[in-house]
Amino acid sequence: MGTVIVVGSGAAGLTAALGASREHEVVLLTKAELGESNSLYAQGGVAAALSEDDSTELHLADTLRAAAGAGDEEAARVLCEEGPQRVRELIELGVDFDRDGAALARGQEGAHSLARVLHAGGDATGRAIVAALTRAVRASGVRIVENAFLLDLVVRDGVVVGVEVLRAGVRLAIEADAVVVASGGAGQLFLHTTNPAGATGDGVAAALRAGARLADAEFYQFHPTALAVPGTPLVSEAVRGEGAVLRDANGVRFMLDEHPDAELAPRDVVARAISRTMARQGGEPVLLDCTGLGTELAQRFPGFWALCAKHGFDPSSEGIPVTPAAHYWMGGIETDLDGRSSIPGLFAIGEAACTGAHGANRLASNSLLEALVFAHRVVDALEGIGAGRELVPDAHAAVALAPEQPAGSPLDRRDLQKLMWRFVGLERDAAGLTEATHTLDRWSLRHGEARSGSVHDLETANLLEVARAVVAAAAERTHSLGAHWRSDDVHPERDTSLASGTSGHESIDPARKAVLL
Repeated sequence: MGTVIVVGSGAAGLTAALGASREHEVVLLTKAELGESNSLYAQGGVAAALSEDDSTELHLADTLRAAAGAGDEEAARVLCEEGPQRVRELIELGVDFDRDGAALARGQEGAHSLARVLHAGGDATGRAIVAALTRAVRASGVRIVENAFLLDLVVRDGVVVGVEVLRAGVRLAIEADAVVVASGGAGQLFLHTTNPAGATGDGVAAALRAGARLADAEFYQFHPTALAVPGTPLVSEAVRGEGAVLRDANGVRFMLDEHPDAELAPRDVVARAISRTMARQGGEPVLLDCTGLGTELAQRFPGFWALCAKHGFDPSSEGIPVTPAAHYWMGGIETDLDGRSSIPGLFAIGEAACTGAHGANRLASNSLLEALVFAHRVVDALEGIGAGRELVPDAHAAVALAPEQPAGSPLDRRDLQKLMWRFVGLERDAAGLTEATHTLDRWSLRHGEARSGSVHDLETANLLEVARAVVAAAAERTHSLGAHWRSDDVHPERDTSLASGTSGHESIDPARKAVLL
């Protein structure tokens, strides 16, 4: 039996902690309350080939097609083949997916060749899944430490052996035989995002400082439809799957001229089309027209209906203003198919990780599936780890480390977000990426300078580190590919394979398993 630290309590972290607790002592660290995560706010559902008219091969084909030719086929196959069993396990845990009579109800979403997206509570799937996993984790032997901010990974002789965290103003060290980073993405890099405030790339930044390799950092997906109000809350793709259409300020349905699948084209295609339409109309949002969906809209999407009502919109009688917003990072800590990173002792899963399964553009509703599938595989990979160090029974019993003094003024996070939105958003070019690089280089806030500052400053320092990695990868890839769109690419459709270099996802040497821990 070994000691495992899991960082993050979304679907990936909860699944890993629950599974690992059957064989190991597990400490689950989360920087807010248990379950607070991107997963909690996932609306559309979870994609899985569970119906008689569907198959793994169809799901795989859709996943690879959405990935713009850049998906790792082996990783995508694992995702699609193992997904159905992981969903069945959720049902056994008590997730009450919506039904169509006796059968599971299935929603249609963009770039899927048929309806296969399972949902719960209409558009509250993430909340239902996180609630079931949270109940199970609380009933297990997992040691839960809330409000614990990850400062750094502890590396000894080239092996990750624990973490340093900040809790209640005190820096603490906790040792373990393995650390699993499941801390989510970094949507707060951008001025407009569907992600919650905590999506600041903390786990990825800590892995970078420890020397871990990233992959596909340039691929950031922008969701086509966020409600155009402060906070840009997500409007699920499933609303378009049910028949809602996009119109410009003059009422013209513009997606018909953009792609054969119109509103259900891959997300990067729809998001760019909306962005360009907004530019032509002076920046005004486009309108999501749901008026043809009838009275069932409120029942099928109660969260969306309540969100519109909160902001004074009536989707049954008027177009709803929407805009693209940063949504999901296809890149992250490079891992093999069992979650192993380039550093022994460090695993990563969920949005913080990159297996290559999503390629340059994630298929809708494959994110929750990814969290479940690869968390399960990490649990299997943890079998037999370590001799087992003595587990710290409570974070307050850990060794308190001497605080460091800050040595610099905090970076204004909004300035960083504006920079990234302007130059590293839906469309990029060499001039903008060069300006972004120079500006990021001038900002001097380092993580070490903020270590005794506020959590907000620590998060901003992490965002700065992640921003530099994203911009460097975007500058290296000179051709358009999926979510990475270069407006200065004279042949934007020609690059359907990954360019060489550190930005592309490459297979991890299987020999790494021999040196793990």
